[in-house]
Amino acid sequence: MELHVNGETLHFAKDTMTMLDLLEAYDIEEKVAAVEKNKEIIRKTDYSQTILEDGDRIEIVHFVGGG
Repeated sequence: MELHVNGETLHFAKDTMTMLDLLEAYDIEEKVAAVEKNKEIIRKTDYSQTILEDGDRIEIVHFVGGG
């Protein structure tokens, strides 16, 4: 599967992935991420049910603590 994540084209061996799978692949906790799929914001409660398809364009913004 080919996905465009934050402007970068990536290839995944899996044929089926959810948004939650993608976040886990990046080691990003779902509670600190905002995600857009094909210019549509995905609700956090829908990450595990949102199926990604070949060619999808994903934008991920996540919050990092600091001090």
